[in-house]
Amino acid sequence: MKYILIIIFLSTLSCAKDKVRNNHGTLSLEKKYNKLEIKKTNSNEILDIFGPPSTKSNFDNNIWIYIERKKANRSIFKLGTQKIEHNNIVIIEINKRGLVVKKDFLDINDMKDYKFSENSTETSYNKNSYISGVIKSIKTKIDAPVKRKKTK
Repeated sequence: MKYILIIIFLSTLSCAKDKVRNNHGTLSLEKKYNKLEIKKTNSNEILDIFGPPSTKSNFDNNIWIYIERKKANRSIFKLGTQKIEHNNIVIIEINKRGLVVKKDFLDINDMKDYKFSENSTETSYNKNSYISGVIKSIKTKIDAPVKRKKTK
């Protein structure tokens, strides 16, 4: 019985030979990026090569952003956590005529780790102020149980 369980366990491990990969965004951005030529490629050709942009700039509609992210599951011993294999971003700036003016390619090495401050902000109001008292009394009235009149 013990050997049968070991054989079943080993056979299930060998079934997961190929890693599961999750793709998000436009695939193979690096190859498509090399097809762009500054001041020669127009916006219609960009749409043919890349498709619709993942997002457009909020401040200027002539900046198109394409995103590619590929994650793969780690081994069974890592409990299914995923590792980022590709994290590519293409930023294309288009002029008024519809021609590419600037193009940028960012990959996983361009990602930055941000360190956030552990400091906290103090409150600027007094807890015993008039407004604090009014808010507390409104809160207690809201939280108080409803008293219903008895009907005879």
